[in-house]
Amino acid sequence: MTRERTWRKSSHSNGDGNGECVEVSLAHNALVRDSKNASGDVLAFSAPAWRNLVGWLVSP
Repeated sequence: MTRERTWRKSSHSNGDGNGECVEVSLAHNALVRDSKNASGDVLAFSAPAWRNLVGWLVSP
């Protein structure tokens, strides 16, 4: 069964539809997609892997 997911666009999107932008959907796992190609490929991360990635990206 497929559940609907809520997607959130990056706050760094320039809003004109031409910028580089990703969307993320957080549920029991994390899915990441290109906002300009919502039906395209999706990267999937387990919850622990997503936390590690985000922690690494924001660490000083």
